[in-house]
Amino acid sequence: MASSLLASYANLFDLTGRLVLITGGYGHLGRGMVAGLLAHGATVVVLGRDEARFKSTFAEVLADGRLHFESCDVASTLSVQAALAACREQHGLPHVLVNNAVYSAGQQPDALTDEQFARGLDGSAGSAYRCLREVLPYLRENGGGKIINVASMYGLVAPDFAAYDDYPQFLNPPHYGAAKAAVIQLTKYFASYLGPENIQVNCVSPGPFPSEGVQETAGFVAELQQRNPLGRIGRPEDLAGAFVYLSAAASDFVTGHNLVVDGGWTIR
Repeated sequence: MASSLLASYANLFDLTGRLVLITGGYGHLGRGMVAGLLAHGATVVVLGRDEARFKSTFAEVLADGRLHFESCDVASTLSVQAALAACREQHGLPHVLVNNAVYSAGQQPDALTDEQFARGLDGSAGSAYRCLREVLPYLRENGGGKIINVASMYGLVAPDFAAYDDYPQFLNPPHYGAAKAAVIQLTKYFASYLGPENIQVNCVSPGPFPSEGVQETAGFVAELQQRNPLGRIGRPEDLAGAFVYLSAAASDFVTGHNLVVDGGWTIR
């Protein structure tokens, strides 16, 4: 009796046999997402523009045969369509799409051009919608699936501008937070729209996860640490569990949710 009961819960986080597509999977945060998915058995295709960077980032795990690259520019509908078609032909139908890629232009809050502001919005919200829209036929053919969008703590709260007083080069631009807030709403919209088709749509909002380059400025890192309840910045591996959970059977009854991984930043 006990063994039968436990058996029904044993594989909640097992991703064996699941094909996960992730945009921008070789970046600072993407590599932690990819590593976590691979560690739990998934086959992963990274959609990106820089195959050389992909190969150097994941050199030690490529021989496993479960990690692949497909050229894709998420700013282009035609490129996204071609990449997804190639994935279908080479690897089969996807089970999960992770919208992680981002691009932007401009930084100064009161001096962005119209073009910069529009590109910043498209770089998060537009690209997420583009990839979501184009993957739907494949998920529908597969009988359902999961879409995970990457938002941000700045889709929930405004920057603490005091943290940037001495480090204006790291200031978060206004279109970034606006676009990430749009990603959260886009997630809720499509969770409602696609629920009857057994497609769960969720998002993850990382908190302070400065890149390696930013971390070279110790004073700015200290500013972030002292403002965060856990007293430290995030590491790529801190995000892995969220993406494993939202890709796995463990989250089959979870949709429209924004999972915040921020060390407590947004609770204040």
